[in-house]
Formats: sequence, C-alpha cells, structure tokens
Amino acid sequence: MDPALAAPRGDLHPALDAAIAADGQLRRRVRVDMYRRLGFYPTETSEHSAEYVPWYLHSDREIERLRIPVGEYLRILAQGGTDEVDDDSTEYAPQVIHSLVTGTPRRIVVNVANAGLIDNLPEGFAVEVPADVDGAGVRPQPMGALPPQLAAVNRPYVSVGELTVAAAVTGDPRSVRHAALVDPNTAATLTVDAIHELCDALTAAHGDLLPEALRG
Repeated sequence: MDPALAAPRGDLHPALDAAIAADGQLRRRVRVDMYRRLGFYPTETSEHSAEYVPWYLHSDREIERLRIPVGEYLRILAQGGTDEVDDDSTEYAPQVIHSLVTGTPRRIVVNVANAGLIDNLPEGFAVEVPADVDGAGVRPQPMGALPPQLAAVNRPYVSVGELTVAAAVTGDPRSVRHAALVDPNTAATLTVDAIHELCDALTAAHGDLLPEALRG
C-alpha cells in the first residue's frame, strides 16, 4: 500500500490491508479507494458510497477504474428485485422486542436524532450510532467527534437533508431544487440548468407521489 495513503491501524486493519495488498482488484472498488484516502472503511456498498461523494460518478475514467456498475439499481428494479425478500437479512425489530421484553442485552446500530452523540455534526440531525438494548430500553451511545475528514465528508448531506425537510414542511418547490443544487454528487456532475431540468423531469414522472404544493 502507498505509505502516503496508509490508514490508521486498528484491530482489523492489518488483515484488511493484507487482503487489499494480496488482491489488486480490491483496489478497484470505491470503498477501498475511500478507505485508503480517508483512513476509515465505509460500511455502505461501493455502488452506494459512490452516490454520496463528488469524486467518482462524473468521470468515465473513474467509473472504469473502480468498476462502478452504473445503472445497477435500474436493472434490479426491472427484474422486480424490490419484491424479493432476503432470508439472510438482519431484521432488528424482533431482536429489539426480545431484548425489551426479556432483558437480554444486545448492541445494535440505530439511526436517531443527534443529541450529543456525535460532537462535530449538528444537533437534531439523523446520525447512525451503536446502541445498547435491554429491559431498560434503547440507549444510543455517544461517539465523540468524528475525525475531521469524515465530518467534512458528512456535513454537505446535512444541508441536503435540511433543505429536503424544508421543502416538505413549507411546500416550497424551490427548496427541492436547492437541495439538488448543493448535493455533492449532483453538483459535480451536472450544470445548474441541468439540475433544474432533472428536478422538473423527476417531478413530472413522480409528481402524483408528492404533496400538491411540490408538483410545480
């Protein structure tokens, strides 16, 4: 691994680094590329991670280098993949109920409002953190501050989320366009006119699912 891109070491980092070093194809994945550059391994899939950041999908060269299957979700939808149930998937609800009723302790990952859980992300915004569950309830665990580079990657989505919520609460369709304009991937890929045209096309295609005020 390039020393300039070496990640901080933790319990699993040596094994992860060894696997990447042994298989050159692993470097050709978005998650591994982000890990090498940011120092921490994303938990999202490579395809999904690429959608959040401004670095990859605007470039055909990067799409080829990192083997990003553009259009994969459209293919899955065309095959009816959304109606399939994965028998191996982890459903938290039965586990949570079992722990609450029996007192059996568990640790799960939850999406909750940031109430002092991550110091360098805004209060009230949704964050994903570990939580302890037992007969006393569900207790999200404070994680302190994210490393600066990770907080910086996450903050733009706070703005996108706030503007999206504003659109839903106020019924102002301009907030939909504002959210799209500040989205990192959209901003890196499209011109401002193209972003507005995209929002218009999506509204025309799915307007019946939107509140009437947002159909403009």
